[in-house]
Amino acid sequence: MSGSVLFDAPGPRARVRNRIITAVTVVILLAVAWVVYSRLEARGQLAAAKWEPFLTSNLWTTYVLPGIEGTLTAAGVSIVLALALGFVLGVGRMSVIAPISWVCAVIVEFFRAVPVLIMMIFAYFLYAFYDVFPSKHLALAGVITGLTLYNGAVIAEIVRAGVNALPRGQSEAASALGLRWGQTMRSILLPQAVTSMLPVLISQLVVVLKDTAIGYQITFVEMVRQGTVVGSSYGNYIPALIVIALLMISVNFALSALATRLERRLRRSSRGPAPLQAGAVEQEGAPGAKAI
Repeated sequence: MSGSVLFDAPGPRARVRNRIITAVTVVILLAVAWVVYSRLEARGQLAAAKWEPFLTSNLWTTYVLPGIEGTLTAAGVSIVLALALGFVLGVGRMSVIAPISWVCAVIVEFFRAVPVLIMMIFAYFLYAFYDVFPSKHLALAGVITGLTLYNGAVIAEIVRAGVNALPRGQSEAASALGLRWGQTMRSILLPQAVTSMLPVLISQLVVVLKDTAIGYQITFVEMVRQGTVVGSSYGNYIPALIVIALLMISVNFALSALATRLERRLRRSSRGPAPLQAGAVEQEGAPGAKAI
């Protein structure tokens, strides 16, 4: 059915058309890249001297490695908290107890609609005003809070979509056996839904990793901020940002490759449900507005 996490597999004609479009696009991109390279080279932005600082350990230990550590720390903690929050809100929104379902629905829709940067700034100044965290951890706490709330709300919708995508007979059979709603959700529906949600969940984790860069606005030490600091210190903005971009792309490609591998294994499995499509999340509820 699906050849990818994001779209249906194209047919023979579509594949030929896609190859032609791809070839034309590659030629255009190469031409644009050549123009950009020529102009940067003419201005001396790609001179060997501007790349030499990256061959020294001092630059990496002082700037780049702290940025990588900050990015991975914020992303790792946010991922764990967002997964926990998302599953709680997702299950709560499907609760048969109306007040719980209503409260979870309001929380999910609210945090899906609020821009991540606004939540980071609000949390940062809130923690600073009430002295919740030490000053050196304020930016990290603000970034984690914003990422957790937004992505937790998105994951809640992924969980709801995954459970609703299961055949209705699953819950009907559990009800016939006398299982309560909580037992049905915990023992039957969620284990199957998690299997189908894995590719979409991992795709959302890529979003978490990339969105750590927004913390630049609240002085959080992450990879993009450190790249600009390197460019300011050594006068090599273009090489610095290229290196940072390559590092970010490497990590994101690793997560994307993991998602693709999981999706292929799920499609080969005859026991698990079909992998959940990314568009199913938006079909389950109104799309949230996200601004950076």
